[in-house]
Amino acid sequence: MLKVKKAGNHGILLPQLKIGLDYSGPKADHIFVSHGHADHIPWKAKGAVYATPPTSKFMAFRGVKYEVNDLPFGKTVKTNNAQITFFPAGHILGSAMTFVESDLGNVLYSGDYRTPPSPATEGFKLPDARIDSFITEATFSLPVYRWADYGKLKADITEFARSALEDDYTPIFLAYNLGKAQEIMHLLKDLGHPVQIHGAGFKLCSVYEEEGFNLGSYETYDRNTCAGKILICPSSALNNGFASNVKKKRIAYCSGWATMESRRTQLTVDKLIPLSDHLDFFELIELCKKIQPKKTYITHTPNPEVVKHYLDEAGLLSEYLDSKST
Repeated sequence: MLKVKKAGNHGILLPQLKIGLDYSGPKADHIFVSHGHADHIPWKAKGAVYATPPTSKFMAFRGVKYEVNDLPFGKTVKTNNAQITFFPAGHILGSAMTFVESDLGNVLYSGDYRTPPSPATEGFKLPDARIDSFITEATFSLPVYRWADYGKLKADITEFARSALEDDYTPIFLAYNLGKAQEIMHLLKDLGHPVQIHGAGFKLCSVYEEEGFNLGSYETYDRNTCAGKILICPSSALNNGFASNVKKKRIAYCSGWATMESRRTQLTVDKLIPLSDHLDFFELIELCKKIQPKKTYITHTPNPEVVKHYLDEAGLLSEYLDSKST
């Protein structure tokens, strides 16, 4: 089987193939980027870099200066000793799982992913081939994390906005500028009410529009006109004066971490909505059972031993992938 090494916070290196996955460093000739969140972008890439067209655009917006080769879903790139294909990951727009095939075996790297997929993505699709090694993130790695279906989540988000507006309050949704913000906008579009989004998130919305996603009626945040609009911003923006002039407002925190009631007092919010762009604990275990890889590598998780226990119970060989793994 192929050797798999952890390289940095998120980066993965396949040393025999000189292939990097979300990898910064000199040891990869070819680097494949899973999605446009800053913690997965290889800021110091040395080799040829590939990403889906939306991810390439997000990388440019976020300041990447080097050339990125567009690799659409389903199209294969061949190197001297491998072939690589992107599959939709369902996390944010453009997010991709990377499937690497070689004479030494194959690897499916999940990056960050969501199944069922976010409705503001290209969906979720697995390769048809039998998987030798599956590298999976496990952000929500405890059984307490179980999401409601999107029908209920959409109803909760829509009702929060509608009831606030009917009571003459300004609804504010706390969400990441890339991915979660646009997902909320997509879920709220049928409400037909104008949205103002944090400036850093606003510039990213054009990529969604170009890819055919309807985000409703929206504009960039304007302190002077924001009252009475639906507002979307990251949690950190509230500490920097976002909508501080609006006296009557209700705040919803949208994240998988909203499962924990303690977040309500930590953030001083009115409602917790567990809307995540990652899969929940049980979806992760069920997906591994479905894939039946020869080996599962668990990464980016606070509780690898819990995930490993459940995979052991399912008869699936697994290993926590840290910087000492080979």
